[in-house]
Amino acid sequence: MTHKLLQIDFAFDGPWGGELAAALGGLAQDIAAEKGLAWKLWTENPAERRAGGIYLFDDDDARARYLEKHTARLAAFGVREIVARAFDVNAPLSALTRAPL
Repeated sequence: MTHKLLQIDFAFDGPWGGELAAALGGLAQDIAAEKGLAWKLWTENPAERRAGGIYLFDDDDARARYLEKHTARLAAFGVREIVARAFDVNAPLSALTRAPL
């Protein structure tokens, strides 16, 4: 199986860290239940005022479904400047560097 990676980031004014975790626990649970999602890393960069995530999916269809859903959700939250990039994962090299595949 070739895993599919999705990187999303966007302009964000906070909150950060624990405050963000407390505010978005329900959203995290919804994302965790997404069909075909293996995992998500939540990313934040307060200095550059950007946030987002790195996601690993089982296949292209799951990644595409999620990207459409999440882009619409972010837009509904008023988020603009959404940057999304899709990648294939090189499993043999990733295994050598202890990736959680």
